[in-house]
Amino acid sequence: MPSILVYIAAALAEIAGCFAFWAWLRMDKSMLWLIPGTGSLLLFAWLLTLVDAAAAGRAYAAYGGVYISSALLWLWLVEGVRPDRWDMAGVTLSLVGAGIILFGPHRA
Repeated sequence: MPSILVYIAAALAEIAGCFAFWAWLRMDKSMLWLIPGTGSLLLFAWLLTLVDAAAAGRAYAAYGGVYISSALLWLWLVEGVRPDRWDMAGVTLSLVGAGIILFGPHRA
């Protein structure tokens, strides 16, 4: 599976898992939300191990840009808050940075 697809799947799993905990603690949802939330966070961690990278830190750093993009998409589609121009500027910078990390000619 190409890295970008793994990153997208990992971001969705991480955001969904974290949102489950948010819902339980901040939105007074049932503690049962923690069951799928925990499973989702475990899936997230496993998915990141599928990225073809020589070093875990580099894989995680590149993932950051995809995570930021996915979080803003979640903000818009799930929470109903449309990202503003500052959000869009930030996500653009993060994706450029992730691309440099992911596709740059690294020595090791």
